[in-house]
Amino acid sequence: MTEDSRQSAVLDKDGIDALIALLAQDGRTVIGPTVRDEAIVLDEIGGGRDLPYGWGVELEAGRYRLQPRSDGAAFAHSAGPQSWKTYLHPQRERQWTTDLTDDGDLVFNEEDSAVPSYAFIGVRPCDLRAIAIQDRVLGGGPHTDTRYAARRRRAFLVVAECTEPGATCFCVSMGSGPAAGPGYDLALTEIVEPDSHRFLVRAGSDEGATVLARLPRAPADERTSEAARGLVEAAAGRMGRSMPPVNLRDLMRDTLHAERWNDVTARCLTCGNCTMACPTCFCTSVEDVTDLTGTHAERWRRWESCFDVEFTHLTSGPVRATPLSRYRQWLTHKVGTWHDQFDSTGCVGCGRCIVWCPTGIDITEEVHALHAERSASAAAPASAAAPAAPAPPAEGPA
Repeated sequence: MTEDSRQSAVLDKDGIDALIALLAQDGRTVIGPTVRDEAIVLDEIGGGRDLPYGWGVELEAGRYRLQPRSDGAAFAHSAGPQSWKTYLHPQRERQWTTDLTDDGDLVFNEEDSAVPSYAFIGVRPCDLRAIAIQDRVLGGGPHTDTRYAARRRRAFLVVAECTEPGATCFCVSMGSGPAAGPGYDLALTEIVEPDSHRFLVRAGSDEGATVLARLPRAPADERTSEAARGLVEAAAGRMGRSMPPVNLRDLMRDTLHAERWNDVTARCLTCGNCTMACPTCFCTSVEDVTDLTGTHAERWRRWESCFDVEFTHLTSGPVRATPLSRYRQWLTHKVGTWHDQFDSTGCVGCGRCIVWCPTGIDITEEVHALHAERSASAAAPASAAAPAAPAPPAEGPA
């Protein structure tokens, strides 16, 4: 077998089923997209039969609808309500337990339950970038989340390149798709033609190459490779949304007191849906629980949102008491000051925050509006410029 054939091949639908079965046989919990409750969700799957063949989605701001497809494609749908952080950075996880002994001593035990070995099937390129961002936040630096790092080390990632972007997708603007970037074990590109339904598969790691070599496959041919490239390139030209082509970090810094913040926060419910759906938001809080005997207690970590007024509560009260200050904190951090902490943007252009906002707030629309306001202010003659808006009350960092 040549090096090229070892690194790429063509699978049919039976080959995808064999891939899922092989990963399960290797002791992995296989998670992939499947249809449930009128949505395409992530869940444990037992074979190719569980994939959403023939289903797509209709997306808009504040709107998500499952809809049938005539071509029978499995991965021609946009990101759903969940992201892979549900498994790598769980919504709720026990940190430690403590028990009171008969002698009156407290014995602490760090959580040491087994860490699952996951195989993720159908990871979108934007979500692959999101996993890389969370790796930087949770898996590196002086304060590594050891359980996240353990789950991540054991995870096998099968990316599905995007050939059908949704109306709320803007991964091209964020440099995160529709082609798969580095970090995957296997990458699939689905090709559906009248006489053929096949997948170009590329190995991105030694482990991926080993798995691919164990599957029933055909050599990668030029016709299939060209078709795959064409589908991904066409998808890049059909993004439903975009960010303005400016330095977003500078834009956020320059518009902290823009009038647009009043407009958007008049519509924001501060419900936190955007942070829960976001594949890169990582904030958590802790809660301690005690049983009725008073001799056993546990500490649990759970997801938290910067939209919660109690998120930064100090003895003097909440640091960000207004919806404006909380929304501004989220957006300026996500696409601006995230660079100062992690040397990248925190947004991957998946569009989930747009779809799952109950009032349909569109992050791309807000950033375009901030850009337009800054541009108008810069273009106005000094004598005609409106007086600067007063700074909002001091409520902590923006």
